Amino acid sequence: MSFRRVGWVAAVALATLLEISCGQVYRPVVIPISITPPSPANFHAVFSINANVPFNQGTASQIDVSGDTTIGTVNVGVNPTHAAVLPNNSRVFVASAGSMFKGDTDLITAFFPAGDSSVANGLGNTTTFTLPNVGPINPSTNQPFLCSYLPDFVATTQTTNVYVANFGVENDPNCNFSSTDSVVVLNSGQSTVGNIQYLPAGSHPVAMAETFDSLNLYVLNQGSNTVTDLSPTDLSTMATIPVGNSPAWVTVRPDNQRVYVVTQGDGQLYTIRTDTNAVIAGSPQSVGGAGANFVLYDKTHNRLYVTNPNAGTVYVFDATSDPPTPMATLTVPAPPITAPVSTVCATATCTYSAVMPVSVAALPDGTRFYVASYVTGTATSGASSTCPDSNVSALAGCIIPQITVYDAGTLLVKTTVFPLLPPVTTASATTIYPFALAPAAFCAPVFPYSPASARFRMSAAASPDSTRVYASMCDGGAVAVVTTNTNTIATGGNSADTLVNDLVAPFSAASAPPNGEPPPQNPVLLLTGP
Repeated sequence: MSFRRVGWVAAVALATLLEISCGQVYRPVVIPISITPPSPANFHAVFSINANVPFNQGTASQIDVSGDTTIGTVNVGVNPTHAAVLPNNSRVFVASAGSMFKGDTDLITAFFPAGDSSVANGLGNTTTFTLPNVGPINPSTNQPFLCSYLPDFVATTQTTNVYVANFGVENDPNCNFSSTDSVVVLNSGQSTVGNIQYLPAGSHPVAMAETFDSLNLYVLNQGSNTVTDLSPTDLSTMATIPVGNSPAWVTVRPDNQRVYVVTQGDGQLYTIRTDTNAVIAGSPQSVGGAGANFVLYDKTHNRLYVTNPNAGTVYVFDATSDPPTPMATLTVPAPPITAPVSTVCATATCTYSAVMPVSVAALPDGTRFYVASYVTGTATSGASSTCPDSNVSALAGCIIPQITVYDAGTLLVKTTVFPLLPPVTTASATTIYPFALAPAAFCAPVFPYSPASARFRMSAAASPDSTRVYASMCDGGAVAVVTTNTNTIATGGNSADTLVNDLVAPFSAASAPPNGEPPPQNPVLLLTGP
């Protein structure tokens, strides 16, 4: 037999053997692949806290940054007031002052965020924490005592403990405590309520900040005009620091050495040393008088931005010095009065308020910061009044929101974004008009602060990757999404700082006349992970 023939016989035999051994049965092989968990810094999500009509649950919505969509919503308690995200972005805690309405209870709701995805994959299960509301039997009513705490702020720099400030109620006949002004610690790992520290009656804590080293918890007491330094370990009082009229907001310098407090009643910026709990020399500094409501620490530039809606200004400070050095006092430009807003004004007398800045968001990349503000407008004709925007029927006037973009290097205005999509199709589609909103009573901030009303009419937040800025519109029941780069298709063209979309909040359980359609809930706060 020739060598060639032997080769052919061997090849045929090998092919036959392989076919017999395999047949038509496939044998899948599973190869395990180790996937490195994503870094918390890459968790690109923003959370909107939404209040509902009285006696109905509010919600928390997660907004995906890359997809510009709402990817999950959970119910929280009645009348949500504030929220915080754990430093590792693993859970979100929402405080709800439900007992503001008779028959409802105060709650803190915790939930697991959805995975980083542009697809609506839902949020994790919720856990509720109830404060020690129920005491012994009230002998006069033969019913258990039911205390009202009114939680209004959440803060933490830890993953194990979360702190909740309770605005409190004094001498409630339904409660066996003379005052419920307090701070409570929640154990996030065990989902239990831990220690509670009752404050002097009438303190009314409204804001808190924990230092990043978890050594100090600063509590702003609106009622007593003080800042209390509590030990995060056991909530014992380490210092009580007198400040000006009605402290409203607080932030901590990233090196844990300074705490900055804004007082709303007299418009002062306080700088406090954390090692001695003393107000430094040269502090406080004026930030426009009564009305200052918010302070943001920009860690990229080591700056402070303070808003004062009453003064119509934003104050910029260099925080590398003691006290912070004033850099600029910014007057936010008013929105242009153009059609369709001005069409009503042809036959009516239109008046507008000064611009009221209420919140600031700074891009982590350090290029820009964004000021959320609004003006009120009224068109008066004879004995009747309405809104200058012909699309809005509001007898008490209306709200015109805007987002002003500033260059962080020059502190000059780059552009203004009007966060409302056109309610109707206009002939001039390339022209962006400052459309208006009918005001909602709940959305109008009150002084002094009360959990019965929204703290912010508009709230701004920047995404961790600096690609988006968000502005909640409480009156409009929506969150505006603004792209900050030129790499995303946006409304009006592919350009930076343009409106992408308005994400409508979940709809309320109540119906609104005259069309009977349920109105959306009111976004009261935006927040991102640390």
